[in-house]
Amino acid sequence: MTAKNAFYAQSGGVTAVINASACGVIEACRKHPDKIANVYAGRNGIIGALTEELIDTSQESDEAIAALKHTPSGAFGSCRYKLKSLEENQREYERLIEVFKTHNIGYFFYNGGGDSADTCYKVSQLSEKMGFPVQAIHVPKTVDNDLPITDNCPGFGSVAKYIAVSSLEASFDVRSMAATSTKVFVIEVMGRHAGWIAAAGGLIEDYGIPVVVLFPEVEFDQEKFLAAVKAKVEKFGYVTVVVSEGCHWPDGRFLAEQGTRDAFGHAQLGGAAPVVANMIKDNLGYKFHWAVADYLQRAARHLASKADVDQAYALGQAAVEKALEGKNSIMPTIVRESSSPYKWSIGEAPLSEVANVEKMMPTDFITDDGFGITDACKEYLYPLIQGEDYPPYDENGMPKYVTLKLAAVEKKLPAFEV
Repeated sequence: MTAKNAFYAQSGGVTAVINASACGVIEACRKHPDKIANVYAGRNGIIGALTEELIDTSQESDEAIAALKHTPSGAFGSCRYKLKSLEENQREYERLIEVFKTHNIGYFFYNGGGDSADTCYKVSQLSEKMGFPVQAIHVPKTVDNDLPITDNCPGFGSVAKYIAVSSLEASFDVRSMAATSTKVFVIEVMGRHAGWIAAAGGLIEDYGIPVVVLFPEVEFDQEKFLAAVKAKVEKFGYVTVVVSEGCHWPDGRFLAEQGTRDAFGHAQLGGAAPVVANMIKDNLGYKFHWAVADYLQRAARHLASKADVDQAYALGQAAVEKALEGKNSIMPTIVRESSSPYKWSIGEAPLSEVANVEKMMPTDFITDDGFGITDACKEYLYPLIQGEDYPPYDENGMPKYVTLKLAAVEKKLPAFEV
């Protein structure tokens, strides 16, 4: 049987380790030239498949592909583009199958979060109906850590490490100045519906830092919040507040909602930190500083968790191995075997149980007052931020990140409007 090609694409917000998954996929494919002829990547995610803008990864050296493991962001370009349902927009799904058929693509590896799991699932279903079977495997990725079934998601461990370390460092700064200057530091972190990243900021409590955490899972109560801040400042002289961008009022309105929507139809957020900081100043009179971690938190490869890098690579590799075993419409997962010592293995989940399902913080991970994390949460989090995996640095003191050639595959089909 003639070897088929594979298609790999990156989706949604990128991470410090998504390229490690790409490295895992491509290196695993290169070990099986008898079954997988080549790996084509989508330029800017799934849009690259729709517009037939494919990247020929065979033009990249083994050294360049290996360097992806320590390079942040999406090397092939990502996108925020969710395919609608088959009923609403079958033309896009049919176009995907047409592109796959034209370029002899029999394997589809989609590296992303819940929306891409949904796309991957639909492609696996439609390809069978259209008579050109494609093995669709979802490679998990999301800093939000909200995919179901898997213990954790690649990208999260490194963000958690960055937020925990950065919050600790900034808190030391505040502590040193609190007697005559700033008494409150507010840091805003990502997390629309799930407070996993905010929880990581709560780890600084174990290092002597007074902290108040605001989760999306807990309705915001201004009176209780201000009382908690006041109590911490009066006891310690200062406090750090970690606020999730998804923190919301009882009526569901986000503290940070801008009134606009992104490409997925989600409310665009950004600005919870200044809202909270000014609330503290107006009601308590404390001097403050605030910061929004934003892209810094998800691009910080220099402070990536080794556990996260290892898992991102392993899941990319496992996606290929499971495809070669004949598996289809699944997502390889992380299975936690023990927390101390930390041991994990690779499992799998059917995409029908993954697509469009969000995993929230368990209630027993949040303290009764709603402003902190429990010992159970800490036991979950600490293994995920363990270890360092620094990138190599050049003679100027800058990290040596790779930029690929991104050689285009010749187009064979008519143009397609997205």
